[in-house]
Amino acid sequence: MSGIAQTPQPPYYAVIFTSERTEGDNGYAEMADEMVRLASTQPGFLGVESAREGLGITVSYWDSLEAIQKWKQNERHLIAQRKGMSEWYLKYKTRVCKVERDYGYEASSTDNL
Repeated sequence: MSGIAQTPQPPYYAVIFTSERTEGDNGYAEMADEMVRLASTQPGFLGVESAREGLGITVSYWDSLEAIQKWKQNERHLIAQRKGMSEWYLKYKTRVCKVERDYGYEASSTDNL
């Protein structure tokens, strides 16, 4: 998945995961890809956006707080969380937010003429 997530009309929830990485990959990229694939199969998952250029930010979107809690307790996700603390992150912060409003812009092909 890449680009801007296609989310439904609010309200829905966002989990914002911000991190600073350790040196080297140490299996991080493979696990990160697996977590996106696995999360996308979870009930209540709406989409994900991610960027990393020094500071990493991943935002996942969910239809309920219950769906977020179930994802946090997913067995494979728990393994990734433990590895993150021991191998991949210098520090991280997770924030859970309710999205009450969203808006955007998308250029049409005729805007570039």
